[in-house]
Amino acid sequence: MQSGGTKHDHGKPMMSLIDPEFLTEMALVLTFGAVKYDVDNWRKGIPVRRLLDATLRHVNAINAGEDADPETGLHHAAHAACELMFAMWMIRHRPDLDDRWHHPATHEGNTADG
Repeated sequence: MQSGGTKHDHGKPMMSLIDPEFLTEMALVLTFGAVKYDVDNWRKGIPVRRLLDATLRHVNAINAGEDADPETGLHHAAHAACELMFAMWMIRHRPDLDDRWHHPATHEGNTADG
C-alpha cells in the first residue's frame, strides 16, 4: 500500500504481528494480579525458578486439556506468557534472583577447557 508519507521504521519490531487477543488476555492476567497483589508486584522480585515452575504448571494444564485457569477463568497460555515475561525481566534486571542451575562448562565466562 503506497501512502506517500515517510516513516523511518526499518529494522524496528513489527508489533502488529502479535495477536491482539493474546495481548488483551495477558493484560487481563496482569490486571487480576495487580488487584490481588499490587500493581507491578512482580517487579519487587521473584526467584526465576518459581516463575519457571509456574510457567510449566500452566503449560502442563494446557497439555492436560484444561484451557482456563480455575482461579481467573483466563487462558493458561496467557498466564504462562506473563510468567515468562517476569522470568525474562528477572534474568535481565535482577540477576540476584536468577537461581537457575547452570552447568559449569556453559556458565557465563566458563569454558569446557577450564
